Amino acid sequence: MAVRVGVLGATGAVGQRLIQLLDPHPEFEIAALTASESSAGKTYRQAAKWRADSPIPDDVAAMTVSATDPDEVPSDVDLLFSSLPSSVGEAVESAFCEAGYVVSSNSSNGRMDDDIPLVIPEVNADHIDLLEVQRDERGWDGAMVKNPNCSTITFVPTLAALEEYGLETVHVATLQAVSGAGYDGVTSMEIIDNAIPHIGGEEDKLETESKKLLGSFDGAELTLNDVEVGASCNRIPTIDGHLENVFVETAEELSPAGAAEAMREYPSADLHSSPDQLIEVFEDPERPQPRLDRTLGNGMSISAGGIRESTFGLQYNCLAHNTMRGAAGASVLNGELLLENGYL
Repeated sequence: MAVRVGVLGATGAVGQRLIQLLDPHPEFEIAALTASESSAGKTYRQAAKWRADSPIPDDVAAMTVSATDPDEVPSDVDLLFSSLPSSVGEAVESAFCEAGYVVSSNSSNGRMDDDIPLVIPEVNADHIDLLEVQRDERGWDGAMVKNPNCSTITFVPTLAALEEYGLETVHVATLQAVSGAGYDGVTSMEIIDNAIPHIGGEEDKLETESKKLLGSFDGAELTLNDVEVGASCNRIPTIDGHLENVFVETAEELSPAGAAEAMREYPSADLHSSPDQLIEVFEDPERPQPRLDRTLGNGMSISAGGIRESTFGLQYNCLAHNTMRGAAGASVLNGELLLENGYL
């Protein structure tokens, strides 16, 4: 039988992506949709201003939207995917966990908490067992796992592929698509014929979340990786796909050919939404490009290219689809990991 799931914040951009991924999913069945009080009681078709690039599934369109409250979600829902704004998530996600629900969250609140696993299944699947510590410390019957920021998830898998060479220092400059700010996040007058060299709070997320994702978990405590990470974040006028320029210094000598081989051979996960090839490596120095490469692996692959030596060690570019791999798809992948590991 399919696992009954719900979407918190179902009417937003990431919520719509989640519905796109969950409706045809062989392991999950959408059983609950929540949104703000103003949407509660309406059908999903009435409540959601649908902007996704495929029609609303008919069965979902007819569902009634509930308020985002544990008392409004059926008790037989096994897993909740949260796409709530962090301010709302901070207020209500813990209440759902206290009520016994398991939450796979894309919201930024709590990502760096000591007892909340921040997970990319291909990178640190073992961190999921931090949920046992979480339940002991918080007394929750439910549990909560987070996926990282959309810009963090773009470059961390490439770093994981190079970790055996001893990561010492990483600098990353991001060229981030407008969809990462949400539908109303950047006006056309701001971004057309322009680039914005600041995204509030984003640099800190890359610099801290990467250390947690690359850290080690001994079954009781998580230790952050000691790699030094510096980030500069920029908004550019592309719709989807975050492109990033990465400079890496390693303890051991690492050639461009060795880095390319390590990335190509880095394994994917054996989960339904995992791409066959996690990191696609291009020889063409003009790739990857957002318009051409963001949908590789159904939007779940990372692509890399332009790998070369520089005065700052190794330099390369990487790309991921920010609302698929970096948001909705990442949450679904973590939901699949929760199922595989017996947390549902």
